[in-house]
Amino acid sequence: EREIVLTRVIDAPRERVFAAWTDPRQLSAWFSPEGFSSETHEIDIRPGGRWRFSYVAPDGRRYENRVVFQRIEAPRLIAFEHGADIEDDPARFQVTVTFDAQGNGKTVLTLRQLHPTAELRDTKIGFGAVEIGMTTLDKLERLLRGG
Repeated sequence: EREIVLTRVIDAPRERVFAAWTDPRQLSAWFSPEGFSSETHEIDIRPGGRWRFSYVAPDGRRYENRVVFQRIEAPRLIAFEHGADIEDDPARFQVTVTFDAQGNGKTVLTLRQLHPTAELRDTKIGFGAVEIGMTTLDKLERLLRGG
């Protein structure tokens, strides 16, 4: 009741998909909802490292974010906390991303968000978290296709 799960089969090898999550230039290029951009302020992709960034909306409005990386196991798993760029954000949530290689050169990406409460999860779903998350994964796929 506290979890949101997104899954996508991506037509790229697991190592390339994983690299798009762990290379600062690639991550900043795609990690935002459709129509938004991502502006990195600080990035240190390692366990204990953090990424501070802004989602920039088409109208210029900014949404400040902070990710703190907890586990990175190349090329199969990344785990982090994601929330607003404030200390002790009560709405921050846990994210686990797994990368499963398929025999056909594709990758099954599974993204699990674990929210602090069922109410916060329901609020995120009502806001469109699933649909927004899928547009973000669309941008990842476009990057991996070279477009």
